[in-house]
Amino acid sequence: MAKKFFIDLTRCTACRGCQIACKQWHKLPAEETINWGSHQNPRDLSFITYKLVRFTEIMKDGKVDWLFFPEQCRHCTEPPCKGQADLDDERAVLKDELTGAIIFTEYTKLVDGQGVREACPYDIPRLDPESKMLSKCDMCLDRVHNGMKPACVLSCPTGTMSFGEEDEMMALAEERLAIVKKRYPKAVLGDPHDVRVVYLFQEDPAEYFEKAVADASPQLMNRKQMFARIMGRQNRKA
Repeated sequence: MAKKFFIDLTRCTACRGCQIACKQWHKLPAEETINWGSHQNPRDLSFITYKLVRFTEIMKDGKVDWLFFPEQCRHCTEPPCKGQADLDDERAVLKDELTGAIIFTEYTKLVDGQGVREACPYDIPRLDPESKMLSKCDMCLDRVHNGMKPACVLSCPTGTMSFGEEDEMMALAEERLAIVKKRYPKAVLGDPHDVRVVYLFQEDPAEYFEKAVADASPQLMNRKQMFARIMGRQNRKA
């Protein structure tokens, strides 16, 4: 059975333990950061930052409220990034059969990196300008294959993050949603049937981040992408 994350944002305190644990486990260097007017730091995901707790300040009932969003790759069940990368090299993006994790390999340096990023409805993949490789969350696949939880889940002190079998996580998500809706009527699960990282939002997902959930509108290809798809199909038939 494939795996799934359930992230209950009503319990997140923005301690950033998950963000730090991800850095530690993957041995990723620290970002060079500056004060840009927000408690959120760094400002965005990058080639060396797979997990980022986003901070958003909103006004609710005349009072200031904070929304915290620990963002990572959603590990889509039908990943658009893989569909795009496959046009150049089918070794670049793989799906782990045991967990469903979407894994970027060293062969991402051989694909259209910008095209892969644009294919992602959540804007997750990041390109290293030097190596030309792409990176993102890998579901701590080495840990999971050895019976351990992802580092971010293990580090969470509030129970915000859960990880396990797909059916168990969906049952937990539906149970928590029913409870949370009593206090937060707008609460929803983000794209629960399309991804392996399901968030419980207490407010409209757009309040957290513009790409918190996938855009439901049709994704139009530019001329370069359309030509690449046509040529990719022809090459595979040859």
